[in-house]
Amino acid sequence: MVRFWDTSAVVPLLLTESATRPARELLNSDPSVVVWWTTRTECISALTRQTREGNLTPVEESHARRILAALASQWSEVAASERVRQRAERILGLHSLRAVDAFQLAAALVWSKADPSEHALVSFDERLRDAAAREGFDVLPAG
Repeated sequence: MVRFWDTSAVVPLLLTESATRPARELLNSDPSVVVWWTTRTECISALTRQTREGNLTPVEESHARRILAALASQWSEVAASERVRQRAERILGLHSLRAVDAFQLAAALVWSKADPSEHALVSFDERLRDAAAREGFDVLPAG
């Protein structure tokens, strides 16, 4: 089953953190990844912030960027569109999400052709996980 990956699930593939093991297990079990158009940029933002805050060395950031480039060369992206924007705006009225997360969920809904019951969304963001489950996605990792 192809899975839609939120940025919060991609970043642990780039850095070692508490979510790294479950994220890698999910990727190893199915390397088909779909993401929203801004995911790569959001990952770069997370990496540069970690470096600025002294949590990553420039060498570690460079290594993480190489991993990101390798992942991005293989994944599929849901492009920005009026359909995604309209869904995001609807989602903001239904769920307590930030705009960036509403776009993630909207992109996942567009990708699933509005039938999330047959699809999974990978995320470690609790609000997004809750909203995705309420929209009908199988949310991973389980738990």
